[in-house]
Amino acid sequence: MSVKIITDSTADLPSDVVSELNITVVPANVRFGNDDYKDGVDLSADDFFDKLLNGPDFPTTSQPSIGEFKAAYEKAASEDGVDGIVSVHVSGKLSGTMNSATQGASQAEADCPIEVLDTRQASMGSGLVAISAARAARDGASVEEAADAARAAIAKSQCFALLDTLDYLIKGGRIGKARGAIGKLLRIKPMIILRDGEVNDLARERTRARAIARLRRTAEEYAPLSAAAVMHSTTPDEAERLAAELAPLMESGAPPMTARFGPALGTYVGPDSLGITLLSAE
Repeated sequence: MSVKIITDSTADLPSDVVSELNITVVPANVRFGNDDYKDGVDLSADDFFDKLLNGPDFPTTSQPSIGEFKAAYEKAASEDGVDGIVSVHVSGKLSGTMNSATQGASQAEADCPIEVLDTRQASMGSGLVAISAARAARDGASVEEAADAARAAIAKSQCFALLDTLDYLIKGGRIGKARGAIGKLLRIKPMIILRDGEVNDLARERTRARAIARLRRTAEEYAPLSAAAVMHSTTPDEAERLAAELAPLMESGAPPMTARFGPALGTYVGPDSLGITLLSAE
């Protein structure tokens, strides 16, 4: 018997991790003008950022529907040997995804328990929770044990990021124009952290180099780390360098994985963003 792990595309899980751990990803919706796309299905991160930077339209996003979650749960429950589902998702304070997932679970015709959990995080903050649950399931955990592994990861999860500009948060309606104007006036590099499922200010630095150094110092505050990931939108080399610098903080001594902000979150963080998500070992 086995437990199936389901998440949504805002978790920004790398495709090789999804394949290795047999995680089901339910895609968010992204619209450019009159064109609708499924995050990570028919719109890659490369295509998304090209459209974001060079296209005439600013994108809008929406959560997967109740029906899409219902279908995902019913498909997972029908697989041979599956006796439980653990579904972990982006903070309910940031998206309606949790509501869709919860209602989809209540409507699904499934002969197994479905645990739907709010990670209170986003991007790989949710992704590391999904990975923790999937590894527990792979090692033979029951649905209760896999859900407990997810909850333990949620309790130790932190996610923070450097944005090159506040413009995309303003355009996406996530912050007001007045706050954005102040940021431009001061020429700051805005930095955010998720606390209790909501976006909060982490720091404001005048240069990108100082902001990246602040990311490293913040990660050090939570060391040693049992798991971590460095996310980027359009600067893979920078993400790889930062990951290498974080290796001494890892219990394993190996650099954390790198991942990319996908279309759903890329709409709000924009190009040249860099983030760290981690699970503290203590």
